Amino acid sequence: MRLRPVDLAREHGLSTQAVRNYEEAGILPPAERSPSGYRVYAPRHAAALRAFLTLVPAHGHATAGAIMRAVNGGGVGEALRLIDQSHAQLAEDRRTLDDVERALHDLVSPDGPVPPDGPGPAAEPVYPREPVTGREPAAGGTFIGPLAHRLGIRPATLRTWEQAGLVVPRRDPHTGYRVYTSADVRDALLVHQLRRGGHGLEQIARVLERVRSAGGPEPLQATLREWRDRLTARGRAMLAGAAALDTYLGCR
Repeated sequence: MRLRPVDLAREHGLSTQAVRNYEEAGILPPAERSPSGYRVYAPRHAAALRAFLTLVPAHGHATAGAIMRAVNGGGVGEALRLIDQSHAQLAEDRRTLDDVERALHDLVSPDGPVPPDGPGPAAEPVYPREPVTGREPAAGGTFIGPLAHRLGIRPATLRTWEQAGLVVPRRDPHTGYRVYTSADVRDALLVHQLRRGGHGLEQIARVLERVRSAGGPEPLQATLREWRDRLTARGRAMLAGAAALDTYLGCR
């Protein structure tokens, strides 16, 4: 069966130039040429185009193109490796979302998160005269020692988070002591939960930005639902992309 560029383009609402561009990019296998020099496509080219366009929502344009170029170049193993990487990233994104949802649940629960192994280590020395006892600032908030004790971590860990820009408490203008507001405590609790889940500081910073822009953990629930919906859609797109690619592999 002989197909023209317009036949491939019409099915997907593309221009014939787009079809030619995909061929030149290696996404479609090379077309045959008629005696007069016109491109002549076959059903396998149509299957290749369907596979590529179905892979894009699952893996992104660049990765979908790399998958098709690998297949057309005889590197099916490389194509499968790229697909595996996308699946691994999707699994990691799901794990991150699960950890964020658990952390936010702990934030809004009445008792808050429970440290995994009791109250944690004794507070280590901090800046000169900075209190590490259970006393609280007169103007509200909490000092570094009580917050570290609540989380079951060392004050040095809170200072590390401060250096990373995750939790930056204000300083009392008279004493220079760190004073953590309720919002700072919320952020510290969230950082602690996500660190326990194995997430890096840069990844946590992005989550905190979501919480802050949403105005707190409660309004973030809608964002989390949208995030989960996007992951579900991507997972289904991967299934569709795999089916379309398998069909193309059977045509080659």
